Amino acid sequence: MNITVLDSKTVNIKKVGSKSATEIAALAICLTNEIIERTGIQHFDVDLPGTTALCKRLLEEQRYQVLAAWQDKQIIGFLALCESFALYAEGSFGIIQEFYVLPEHRSQKVGEALLHEAKKYAKSQAWKRLELCTPPVAEFQRTVDFYSNQGFEVTGGYKMKLPIQ
Repeated sequence: MNITVLDSKTVNIKKVGSKSATEIAALAICLTNEIIERTGIQHFDVDLPGTTALCKRLLEEQRYQVLAAWQDKQIIGFLALCESFALYAEGSFGIIQEFYVLPEHRSQKVGEALLHEAKKYAKSQAWKRLELCTPPVAEFQRTVDFYSNQGFEVTGGYKMKLPIQ
């Protein structure tokens, strides 16, 4: 899918493979760093070599699907999906695990284009729904508003974790 963004440049959205692992990992680290900076809490402990290796492996195993937004020859945003299963969701569904657009490319419809392609991918997989978690709401209300404007509904609760060591 090609879109023209506000500065009249063309952005191409396409599914990428393990050859793009380093660029996707770098953007994922930008995402985690932004969350840490805004919340003041060290939620994540990631590094580029480890994140790149993990991204490459997950993409090669096809356990993780990545849609990337390209402008010229640079990835300016990405959306990562994986499949999950639940009775409440009536079977299989997709989870948007990471979603990030470089700050200088936000509010230019890049995120909308990535979500549009994610919805198409979800339909091709016969998923009943897409789910995602947002960072802490107070610091990321604009993000929650974006998802709401794209048709997502707040379902309540908190994202919680239990490290297994």
